Amino acid sequence: MKKYIRNTAIALMTATALFSCDKFLEESPKDKLPEDEVYNNLSDLYLNAVASLYTYIGGYSDSQGLQGTGRGVYDLNTFTTDEAIIPTRGGDWYDGGFWQGLFLHQWGIENDAIQATWEYLYKVVMLSNKSLERIDQFSETHTDAELPAYRAEVRAMRAMYYYYLMDLFGRVPLILTSSPSMKDVVQSERKTIFDFVFKELQESAPLLSEVHSNQSGPYYGRITRPVVVFLLAKLALNAEVYTDNDWTDGQRPDGKNLFFEVNGNRLNAWQTVIAYCDQLQEMGYRLEPDYKTNFTVFNEPSVENIFTIPMNKTLYTNQMQYLFRSRHYNHAKAYGLSGENGPSATIEALETFGYETAGQDPRFDICYFAGVVYDLKGNVVRLDNGTILEYLPWKVALDISNTPYVQTAGARMKKYEIDETATKDGKLMENDIVLFRYADALLMKSEAKVRNGESGDTELNEVRRRVNASSRTATLENILAERQLELAWEGWRRQDLIRFGEFTRAYSSRPQLPDEESGYTTVFPIPEKIRVMNTKLKQNPGY
Repeated sequence: MKKYIRNTAIALMTATALFSCDKFLEESPKDKLPEDEVYNNLSDLYLNAVASLYTYIGGYSDSQGLQGTGRGVYDLNTFTTDEAIIPTRGGDWYDGGFWQGLFLHQWGIENDAIQATWEYLYKVVMLSNKSLERIDQFSETHTDAELPAYRAEVRAMRAMYYYYLMDLFGRVPLILTSSPSMKDVVQSERKTIFDFVFKELQESAPLLSEVHSNQSGPYYGRITRPVVVFLLAKLALNAEVYTDNDWTDGQRPDGKNLFFEVNGNRLNAWQTVIAYCDQLQEMGYRLEPDYKTNFTVFNEPSVENIFTIPMNKTLYTNQMQYLFRSRHYNHAKAYGLSGENGPSATIEALETFGYETAGQDPRFDICYFAGVVYDLKGNVVRLDNGTILEYLPWKVALDISNTPYVQTAGARMKKYEIDETATKDGKLMENDIVLFRYADALLMKSEAKVRNGESGDTELNEVRRRVNASSRTATLENILAERQLELAWEGWRRQDLIRFGEFTRAYSSRPQLPDEESGYTTVFPIPEKIRVMNTKLKQNPGY
């Protein structure tokens, strides 16, 4: 185990240095373990070249992990939208204007969180490249039957990280070696990255197990075929965006004219989405009868969750900070935990949920704390001055300093069941963090059908019927609203708004920026410090 940990640490330093300091490329590190000590048999190869990569899916520090931590992928996809906001509350949550900047789309080209997210994503890309090289080297002298599947799993991991890079940054370098020269690190068009990711996933899928990796067992937390199929559906759904190399010219490709080969059939983008979503159904995924089951403590048995970040307070270091940072201090204290009194639902989210109307969506009380707050025994929670703690959703704004609502404005995140045994202020809990689930696939299929000129009513209302919501016609407007209702706090809102052409519009507390109607803020800037190290990288338009 010590060899495994040390080797992982060395690989991490190698990958980080590539994108943090080009001087590393001129050095010859002398502290690496001999290769025959960490890749001398199949078990060691699996641990060091495959299993080690999964330590980066979750995280415990800023900008690390795909979800669970702050100032990273999740926050860039959530607090830049009309779904959620972190109001400035006097001296709390200003942080040099960082959170306001995210919400206002004023993040600038030298934003530390954006740079750290870039570096995190490329760190895993580079580690994946290293792993593929080691698997190939091992294969030269070994013929173990497991090797093609190991290689496919790592290719899929790398493709998934390029998917996030492409989604967030548009044009990025496509690097397929663990030791490139800086002069060889060149920028690829967004469509080039898209084509690469799609091909890698398609070629990897048949070699992977169909096991549901959200469930306990030898594939727990791993990328299996269903994870890849979900990603392929998501890629096809966003193909009009991802194949557009100029996202500021007001024009996009037409999904009906974008074609893919799926199981020997030539399908347009929308038909491709439908085909992959159908595959997930064939693999045994379905909606849980109770929506809340997907987010309970010990949610591994879910038949709906497709890809999760395993959580275990004694086995893993992954953290879930979102509940912790949203609840008021006294609210969290009443659970024996801690809180930071931050993230809240926006006015737009409240309106979509129909909050305090006769048509309030049944999922509101599952997703949000609103009104008077109670502890787990039903006792009212109070503020330090003795008054009852009551969250006031409609009082939320970008800056509520010097108002009577500085502590209480905003509906707070609830969605995951409270783990009374959670440690580290509640951040080390047993609820696995949900990344992909089947309800999303049903809504993707509904949307794809509508965009292809068909009816998507069946899939849309299957999702709504599960929570006893009334039926709706599957229009694009209703589908976008349903994605907000069903997937609140799950990190999809930015991508959805961009696909629907709504990301740059003005909304409560957020005026549209000058020239933002061009769509330039639909991708983040290439971090300026990265561009200084490699002047061949061109800045994204508008920045």
